Amino acid sequence: MATLTFDDRGLIPVIVQHAITREVLTLAYMNEEAYEKTVETREAWFFSRSRQELWHKGETSGNTQQVVSIRTDCDSDAIVLEVLPSGPACHTGEETCFHISLEKFEEPSGYNVVTHLIKTIEERQQTMPEGAYTTYLFEKGVDKICKKVGEEASEVIIASKNNDAEELKWEAADLIYHLLVLLQNQNVSYYDLLQVLQKRHEMKSHKK
Repeated sequence: MATLTFDDRGLIPVIVQHAITREVLTLAYMNEEAYEKTVETREAWFFSRSRQELWHKGETSGNTQQVVSIRTDCDSDAIVLEVLPSGPACHTGEETCFHISLEKFEEPSGYNVVTHLIKTIEERQQTMPEGAYTTYLFEKGVDKICKKVGEEASEVIIASKNNDAEELKWEAADLIYHLLVLLQNQNVSYYDLLQVLQKRHEMKSHKK
C-alpha cells in the first residue's frame, strides 16, 4: 500500500482483467479503503466517483469478482486487478464493459480462438439459426452430443495409435469443439472448468 501513488482526490485507476481469458472487463477506481477491503476480502471493492462512496462489486447483482492478483505499474499510479468473475462485469449484462467496437483489425492466426468459439456456441444456442451444425446438436440434445464426444474421443485414440500427428490435430480439434458444445448444453462454464484445473494445480503445489 505504501508504494501506491493516489491522485489528489485520493484515487487510483484500476484495470480489471479476467484472470483466465485476459480480457479487460472494466476500468474503475479505488481509494485506500477500497484497496484495503479488496485485500482483506479477496473480492473487488471500488470507489464510485459519481456516488462518492465505496462500492462492493456484485453486492446487489451477485456478480462478484474473486481477486487472484493485484499488480501495479512502474510508476505505482495504476493497478491491474486480475479476477475470476461470477457473472457479467458490465451493468448492461455484457461480460465486459468494453463491448462496443470502434475498429476491427485482422487478428493473428489462432488469437483468442477458444474464446470466439465459446461465444459462437453460446449464440447458436440462443438464436438456433437454421442449417447450423451446432443448432442441429442442440436440437438433438444431450444424447447426440455425448455420442459425438465419444466418437471424436475414439478418433483421437486411433490417430494417436497410428502416430498420425496431422490427423491427431484435426480429431483433437473436433473433440474440443464437441466438448464445448456439451458444456454449454449442461450449463457448465468452460472457465469454471479452468478454475477446477487451477485448484488442482494449487493443491498439488502445496503438497510439495
